[in-house]
Amino acid sequence: MEAVLGEIRGAIERGEYGVGDKLPAEAALAQTFGVSRSVIREALRASAALGLTVSRTGKGTYVQAAGAAQNPIFGSYSARDLLEVRRHVEIPVAAFAARRRSAEDLDRLGELTERMRRETDDTAWVALDTLFHISVAQASGNPVFAKVIEEIRDALRQQSFFLNKLGDRRERSNREHEELVSAIRAAEPDAAGAAMTTHLDQVERTLTTIVSP
Repeated sequence: MEAVLGEIRGAIERGEYGVGDKLPAEAALAQTFGVSRSVIREALRASAALGLTVSRTGKGTYVQAAGAAQNPIFGSYSARDLLEVRRHVEIPVAAFAARRRSAEDLDRLGELTERMRRETDDTAWVALDTLFHISVAQASGNPVFAKVIEEIRDALRQQSFFLNKLGDRRERSNREHEELVSAIRAAEPDAAGAAMTTHLDQVERTLTTIVSP
């Protein structure tokens, strides 16, 4: 998928496809690149998140901009808006979780990090990643926090998939999650908040690298 996206992105940025041009159909792209249509669909979703293309139901995929957007879109939210909310919600959530977590919360978070470490399927890992962040919010003891994370669940899933595929984030995310759980387990609110801050800093850094390589 990375290779296909790189080719599509390069062709658009070199002007081989102009703004408003229609890209070849999925089947034609699959044949050109020698990959499955599912790989093509993933690449087109990523190019749409970067703001390069837009898919129109029943009509195909069209070039929307000559260069990648500085603020990718995930679901209904921009990356900038999503990260801003995550910093204001998930950092204090991590600190509250360190103060209030139950034994069941610790078991759940430990189980999720272990499953993520073992998981090899990208889609399954992304689902676990999203569930992990919801579980941290639940461990805060405040159901409103959990509701907020649930509201942005689809955007988190899309962002996670994007970063994992294009930014090689999975291994680093696993380590960051494990450090966060260690701080929550140790009942250290400041350390938990710092661990979540580091995690979100790395998310932002990877996004910036993808948009402006």
